[in-house]
Amino acid sequence: MKRLYIFLLGLFLVAGTLWAQSADSDWQNRLDRIKELITTNPQQASDELGQLIKGKNKKDPALLVAVARVYFDAMQITEAQKYVEYAKKANNKFPGIYVLEGDIALTKQDAGTACQFYEQAIYFDSNCKEAYLKYAQVYKDASPEQAIDKLLQLKEMAPDYLPVYKALANIYYSRNRFSQAIEAYSSFIHTTEAKEDDMVKYAFALFLNHDFEKSLEVARMGVEKNAKNTTFYRLIMYNLTDLKKYDEGIVAADSFFNHPEKSDFTYLDYMYYGHLLSESKKYNEAIAQYQNALKLDTTKIDLWREISSSYESLNDYTGSIEAYTKYLSLQSSDKQTPDLLFQLGKLYYGEGTTKSVSSADKMTSLQKADSVFTIITQKAADSYLGYFWRARTNSALDPETTQGLAKPYYESVISLLASKNDARYNSVLVECYSYLGYYCLVNNAVAQSKEFWNKILAIDPANATAKKALEGIK
Repeated sequence: MKRLYIFLLGLFLVAGTLWAQSADSDWQNRLDRIKELITTNPQQASDELGQLIKGKNKKDPALLVAVARVYFDAMQITEAQKYVEYAKKANNKFPGIYVLEGDIALTKQDAGTACQFYEQAIYFDSNCKEAYLKYAQVYKDASPEQAIDKLLQLKEMAPDYLPVYKALANIYYSRNRFSQAIEAYSSFIHTTEAKEDDMVKYAFALFLNHDFEKSLEVARMGVEKNAKNTTFYRLIMYNLTDLKKYDEGIVAADSFFNHPEKSDFTYLDYMYYGHLLSESKKYNEAIAQYQNALKLDTTKIDLWREISSSYESLNDYTGSIEAYTKYLSLQSSDKQTPDLLFQLGKLYYGEGTTKSVSSADKMTSLQKADSVFTIITQKAADSYLGYFWRARTNSALDPETTQGLAKPYYESVISLLASKNDARYNSVLVECYSYLGYYCLVNNAVAQSKEFWNKILAIDPANATAKKALEGIK
């Protein structure tokens, strides 16, 4: 008898559960129909609600809140609040009441009150996940730390609840906290919770965190899921560029820029394409892409330096100097440092020593180079570089070394570096001593010439030029 009693009790409990589920399903189906009628036939909706909410249903807070939610979704706030009050009378500790009241407060742009209601829902049911998420949604911009704290509470309580990771990932991403965003995205990115936008952000977060290999992997996975999304093609191009896989990058750029789906190109797109072309030694094409980038954003003045570099690689010093001068002119005066000026001087020097330039133009370019290096010696008197390049420039202006134009500048370099006894400067000192040794020899100062060649051997005992010079002097 005892076994029979337990068996019958079990059947009763199962039947009760099934009946309750069936009842919930029944009123949910009826609510779906009423939801359609609220806007098309309000009177019929009201009549059917009257039939639904009677008997024991009058004391079902879940049903009453569901009815209120139907009116809320239809933006009939007054009616929604009426059923909220009915739900409170049925059970004022039902958390769904306060979740909906929070939503209603948000329609009135009262975020503070909304969050108080969400907190109240959590107070009555600490497992009310919806309330945590909505609280965080309200504060994600105004007070992201509050939002994160609330989500971390939810994560600790329900570590397998995927929406909390999604909410955390989006907040971390929006605050440029990419390492934390990556960790959160990785927790749900391979589940049905992840949407395409999540995959895009995950790939971008990895890229911005310099994990180019993983970002590339995710972007390629994105292409497999939706080949129409051009953002994934963009990221493939970016990552291949930063991974220095230039040949693959060129192919990816072609896929991106010629994608059948329309894409609004950014200056970064053209800049990365320019980098790919430049590294592939397609300098003319690179220049065109850098210019495209500048058309979209004239504030990205570093692109003028890239254009200058590409022209220099083509031995087109006129174009290179023009672009670099533009780059310098757009810098504020405090940023026009000796380092930046130094490159301009080297470009003039390059033009003045290239074979394709006429003698008169060479002279003009070398004089301009000397002027720039003179400014550097004034702005950075403790640095040897200005004097060293003045020496080289003046040596080019006096190719026979008869006038000794470079002599005072090589001597200045020696005075700055010789006492340092630093091997990093050995090659510089060898060049200085070589010039002075040759100059003295040309001017019949043989004893002094020998001193300079011997100084070279003290630095570099195997130096063939110094050995040959000393043998010739003997």
